[in-house]
Amino acid sequence: QLQASGGGLVQAGGSLRLSCAASGRTSNYRYAGWFRQAPGKEREFVAAVSYSRYTYYGDSVKGRFTISRDNAKNTMYLQMDNLKPEDTAVYYCAAGSPILSQVREHSAYGVWGQGTLVTVSS
Repeated sequence: QLQASGGGLVQAGGSLRLSCAASGRTSNYRYAGWFRQAPGKEREFVAAVSYSRYTYYGDSVKGRFTISRDNAKNTMYLQMDNLKPEDTAVYYCAAGSPILSQVREHSAYGVWGQGTLVTVSS
């Protein structure tokens, strides 16, 4: 299971740090990632990190967000800086073992957290 936390309300330009704690077999998946979904929009890839800590980012967050994982604690983080109103969404953490070409596809992840809401005000 995955448990996401850290969402909240922040002003544009501010920062938030999301956490995703894994338990059980989910900690053995090769990739962990963050996706987000805004009202009326499709689920969007945000970032992913491999067990070896290789990182991948969506174009809209590159340079502003940083994903990391602590394998000893079975926890993944998403540091979000310079937040923009368009970052407002429910953020979901996920775990899976996709092939490299599918790292950015939400259908390639089999385990999902419950989501945490991030609201960025202008």
